[in-house]
Amino acid sequence: MDLLLRLITEYGLLLVFAGVLVQQFGVPLPAYPLLMITSALAARGQFNVIALLGTAVAACLISDVTWYLIGRALGRRVLRGLCRISLSPDSCVRQTESVFTRFGPPSLTVAKFIPGFASVATAMAGAMHIRRVPFLLFDLIGATLWVGVALALGWLFSPAIDDIINTLAQLGRWGLMLIALALALFVAAKWWQRYRFNRQLQMARVSPATLAALLDSGERPLIVDVRSAASSRDEGRIPGAIMVEGDAQAPELSAHPKDALIIVYCACPNDASAVIAARKLLGRGFSNVRPLAGGFDAWVATGRSVELPG
Repeated sequence: MDLLLRLITEYGLLLVFAGVLVQQFGVPLPAYPLLMITSALAARGQFNVIALLGTAVAACLISDVTWYLIGRALGRRVLRGLCRISLSPDSCVRQTESVFTRFGPPSLTVAKFIPGFASVATAMAGAMHIRRVPFLLFDLIGATLWVGVALALGWLFSPAIDDIINTLAQLGRWGLMLIALALALFVAAKWWQRYRFNRQLQMARVSPATLAALLDSGERPLIVDVRSAASSRDEGRIPGAIMVEGDAQAPELSAHPKDALIIVYCACPNDASAVIAARKLLGRGFSNVRPLAGGFDAWVATGRSVELPG
């Protein structure tokens, strides 16, 4: 434990830079405690708080600009990959895209305070071709606010943090083990959250080939697109699909027989938005609702046509 405290004292700025950078790249490590600890040490004169602020903000900007450029180059493919590996199930492409569609670049000012949104927001900004100047401006404001709050909390509660540090130092090896246990519990809690979310997504699906065969045979199931309006506009939709956003009540749904087939699709990993929407429809009394396996991407991969909004 003493070695860890010496490392923080001697290499605090470097540790802050590395910790924030790694977390912003998506590794589930809690950077806030490190920022608060170093800020409490700054209150004792061991660090310059302005240097801490600049170092952490610089780490945020390096990570964010990297994700922005990757998103700009690869589009929604990188977004779906991020959502697939993220330990935060809230980071679905559909939800993040909806926030950007509604609030635009200013949403970056609070992105880092929203679990799940922060890990995808900067790549989404690139994928949606947000202009560089607004992106950098609002991202800088957001990073400064996020780091500033952590440093302010550390400075404000520095006496309590000092007491905790001193107690852990007195515990020696056991104090280090407590820190390691807390970190392990944090990662385990995130993993359990993701596991429970994935369990909720277990639901019978319809394959794109089955849907294509139904359409070729003349059957017309009601096809519901729960992606954002921007995705439908830019990428097209499955022929005959209707758009339903959020809890909107589409006229086509009101007129659809309760026992007739409804197929719901999205563009999220694990068909998350489609499954959630399908469960809502089941709750409204529709008895034959199925998500489309693989969503819009799987449909396009079969080589079938899409229609663009008029």
